[in-house]
Amino acid sequence: MPRLDLIGVSKTYGDIQALVDVSLRVEDKEYVCILGPSGCGKSTLIRCIAGINEPEKGQILIDGKHMEKASIEDRQIGYVFQDIALFPHMSVRDNLSYGLSVRHAPSKQTVTVTNEMLDLINMRSRSKSYPRELSGGAQQKVAVGRAIATGSRLFLLDEPLGALDALVRAELRYELRKLASDLGLTVIHVTHDQEEALSIADRVVIMKNGRIVEVGKPTEIYLSPRTLFAENFVGETNLLEGIVSAVNGADCAVIIAGRKIVAPACGHKIIGQRVILSIRPEFVPVGLPTPNRWSGQVKQVTFFGNLNRYVIELEGGVDVISEESTAEYGTGFRVGENVSVLLEESVHMLLFDYPAEGLEKEISLE
Repeated sequence: MPRLDLIGVSKTYGDIQALVDVSLRVEDKEYVCILGPSGCGKSTLIRCIAGINEPEKGQILIDGKHMEKASIEDRQIGYVFQDIALFPHMSVRDNLSYGLSVRHAPSKQTVTVTNEMLDLINMRSRSKSYPRELSGGAQQKVAVGRAIATGSRLFLLDEPLGALDALVRAELRYELRKLASDLGLTVIHVTHDQEEALSIADRVVIMKNGRIVEVGKPTEIYLSPRTLFAENFVGETNLLEGIVSAVNGADCAVIIAGRKIVAPACGHKIIGQRVILSIRPEFVPVGLPTPNRWSGQVKQVTFFGNLNRYVIELEGGVDVISEESTAEYGTGFRVGENVSVLLEESVHMLLFDYPAEGLEKEISLE
């Protein structure tokens, strides 16, 4: 069964370093999402795995076998692109059977497997339809089915849902994940959609400037990332600059805009150290003015249906973002309204060393 190993893979295009010393292991039947900003090297990486591009350095192994001299066909990889590359002159059935036909599979096997794929993607009733007669989501299901029909067990999905409408994209990603689980496939899924990656992956790989920044389970990447870039890139967060004023065991006190916040489990920090405290908007409660809380004024309100997003200017000129469920708070607060914010008691704070090259450079998507 397919296990993928990348060891020190590097790729350049002229003066551009598309991949820099990338190492990663993807286990058999694992669903891994690669997430990162545009131009970070996501697509280049899977094109190297597929054999479309050759890296200048490093090794790519599938089931322990080196792929340096292996052709695209010999790698037995299923590849699904963002651009739905169905043959427009072929029916759904013919598109699904194409891979088997070019491999000269026996006609009986081709018919059997194609019928199985039609049932698997729930397209039996549309088997005679042409791509132009299908919705975007249905076309992409056929593209996925065509790749599966070849018998490949390792799949590379390059932004497979990027061209679809939001609702169709949300529905199809769960179908993709279920297919992978049911069939025992190993999948590497490139996406720029953070919600997509967090909701379906076994592990998420964060890339920036051709390098892997962080790898972890979705909950780890969102709630307890090790890097400031991952914390800022995945989801929204408040980044507050401060100075460590006291250290008490694992906890430490941080001065932000003249007020003290006690940060739990802050690691090895020293008094006087410059730090960045991060807390996600959903962990920033906002309410009516209350003593002993941070007082502020609502600068901006955005309604998202299930939640209200507030930008609040706190005392000392610090802006924070808070998100509150509309199920609990209904219409919420208005712009200009005085409110209070609770920061001190959150257990969901993360404390990072202040970046040597500055905060903007550290969290930049370039």
